[in-house]
Amino acid sequence: MSRIAHHFDSRPVGTFLSSCLRAATPCALLLLAGCGAGGFSLEKAEVDRSIVTGSIAKTATPDTADAGMASDQETIRNAASSADVQGLAGQAVPWANTTTGSRGAITQMAETGDAVSGRCRRFDVSRESYDGVAMYKGSVCMTGAGIWQMQDFKAL
Repeated sequence: MSRIAHHFDSRPVGTFLSSCLRAATPCALLLLAGCGAGGFSLEKAEVDRSIVTGSIAKTATPDTADAGMASDQETIRNAASSADVQGLAGQAVPWANTTTGSRGAITQMAETGDAVSGRCRRFDVSRESYDGVAMYKGSVCMTGAGIWQMQDFKAL
């Protein structure tokens, strides 16, 4: 048997384990001291500006985006024209377009004019879509044939 193996073989197991523990303790303390001496601090933490991510191109082409917006405007027109302005008492009118997945609420609706001169409804509307959230100002007016038509629709 070699000298090294003979040395460990002659000692009891408890003595061997306590020797290992005595040798490992200073190493562990040195590691912990290194971490604690001027290590991480929330006060010193900053944003890592070295990480740069790429942007993702929009998947919708302008033609499909315009078609989606036109479909949403039609849905908004229908919701604004069918609302009971007097019965709302300042409450929002929700709208949702299942074709595009967009939704929102019509607020600040006010009706002007009469049946003879033509009625118009002006309003503010929110639009939540896959592109984000936006606010618009619009108006719908009743034509001579009794059909409501979108007169104005602009982003705020």
